[in-house]
Amino acid sequence: MALIVRQAIQTSLKFSSSPVWIQAIKSRFFIESTFVMEAMIMILTVTLNPSIDVSYPLEHLATNTVNRVKNVRKTAGGKGLNVSRVIHQMDHDILATGFIGGYFGQWLQHQLDNEGIPHQFLSIQAETRSSIAILHDNGNQTEILEAGPTIDRKDANKFLDHFDHLLPEADLVTISGSMPQGLPETYYTLMIAHAEKHGVKVLLDTSGATLTHALDAPLKPFLIKPNDEELSDLLKQHVDKNDLSTLKQDLQAPVFAGVDWVVVSLGAAGAFAKHGQNFYHAVIPKIKVVNAVGSGDATLAGLAMGIHDKQSDQNILKTAMTTGMLNTMQATTGFVDPAQFQVYFDQVKIQPY
Repeated sequence: MALIVRQAIQTSLKFSSSPVWIQAIKSRFFIESTFVMEAMIMILTVTLNPSIDVSYPLEHLATNTVNRVKNVRKTAGGKGLNVSRVIHQMDHDILATGFIGGYFGQWLQHQLDNEGIPHQFLSIQAETRSSIAILHDNGNQTEILEAGPTIDRKDANKFLDHFDHLLPEADLVTISGSMPQGLPETYYTLMIAHAEKHGVKVLLDTSGATLTHALDAPLKPFLIKPNDEELSDLLKQHVDKNDLSTLKQDLQAPVFAGVDWVVVSLGAAGAFAKHGQNFYHAVIPKIKVVNAVGSGDATLAGLAMGIHDKQSDQNILKTAMTTGMLNTMQATTGFVDPAQFQVYFDQVKIQPY
């Protein structure tokens, strides 16, 4: 509860003359300079390996020489923070957490403060990483990604305690992306077990060995969001995402037993999803794609909001498809325009399969 009070006070200082502050008064019951807080059930987003994402647009990338950039874009990045940003822009209560460290970590937290995104990271000594994307030559993208900090056992255990402290005020958790060096491949599995003790659902967006371990464990994530390549790795066979009948059979494989939701992106064809014994094909309209990077994160944000709001299966998928589309229509990764939400939400069709 103290965490919520601190966030409300920060909100009051930042937005004291804005309509957002008026909303904060109404929702937080501010009475005679005293905050009387109602319990808030929020979405907790986890980014264990955040980064400062640096974007360099160039008409042409030349090697072995100097390339001068006129415009540089820097954002608080990492898949989980993209999820955080979209959920925040869609006016849902969230809290971002993960490991943070050094000067870059301070800059990242300052950036989140400027965006009004609540956060409570675990501070470590090592420096937060940078990820550089060079956009060049008619749509090509060259990336230079730092590995990031190495997490020792002490900090790994401290984060689990920190995670336990945050879970009571959440009803679901999104865990996204790769893990920093030093953590065991089973670390996400440990986090799922901790969340289960608090009755908190976990929406997991990862791949490789970390996903395999999570699916092999007794306590499963509530939702996973593999693409077709990750699905092929899990099933150890080729998956044709265009063959929906076969895809339906694939999602009934024993490896997915105990996972409530499996959502597979089909790109421009939308998504194919399994919830319990029900299957759906989400069909999206044709749109002009400006920047597809982060659309999977925006989709996960939509899934989280839909589940958090206890929407129907159809509306959960429509929300997810809409936020994913809205992200592709923005030049900046992890951004959506809420004013356009209803327009595109109404164009998504969910077909039982």
